[in-house]
Amino acid sequence: MTTRIEHNVEDTRFEIYIDDTLAGYADYAERAEQKIRDFHHTMTFPEFRGRGVAAEVVEYALKDSRDGGYSVIPTCWYVDKYIAEHREYADLVS
Repeated sequence: MTTRIEHNVEDTRFEIYIDDTLAGYADYAERAEQKIRDFHHTMTFPEFRGRGVAAEVVEYALKDSRDGGYSVIPTCWYVDKYIAEHREYADLVS
């Protein structure tokens, strides 16, 4: 089983693929001039739930945001929960 995560800039989301099948994603709205990403929705497709897919894609998205100099707004309940449980990302919250 192979896993890959991509930043789909055109669709403003981070996507996770398992064996080349889209397994989930984390959507955001970007305020480029302010360097803010508002994560408003995280989705894991039913057949991939229970495997940590959401956690993987959110962690990747937060690391990418940090590397790009962005702060984040965790509008999505899952992103908010993830940051609360992984305090190393708390400094990203706007």
